[in-house]
Amino acid sequence: QVQLVESGGGLVQPGGSLRLSCAASGYISGINAMGWYRQAPGKQRELVATITTSGITNYADSVKGRFTLSRDAAKNTVSLQMNSLKPEDTAVYYCNLQRRLAVGTYPYWGQGTQVTVSS
Repeated sequence: QVQLVESGGGLVQPGGSLRLSCAASGYISGINAMGWYRQAPGKQRELVATITTSGITNYADSVKGRFTLSRDAAKNTVSLQMNSLKPEDTAVYYCNLQRRLAVGTYPYWGQGTQVTVSS
């Protein structure tokens, strides 16, 4: 089973920064994209940022210019640098891996890490 290990969540003041990291353990074939989603209380899970194996990124409008997603393909690791954080960024952040095989497409999720932006 694919395992996604997340780190970097925590409490930060508005305007501060955090860096989230996610590593996919072991050998995993067919990785198409990795990234982060988030879910705030009372809201549905939403895309934050994803990056494909070719380096193409996709960001939510709300985080463009503030968040940067990068990937280390050799280590199957992604990092999300979050700058100029706002209270509305408060959510549980989930690492996502999209695996595409001949038999189908499979999403995998990390357990979630809490990001709280508050003064």
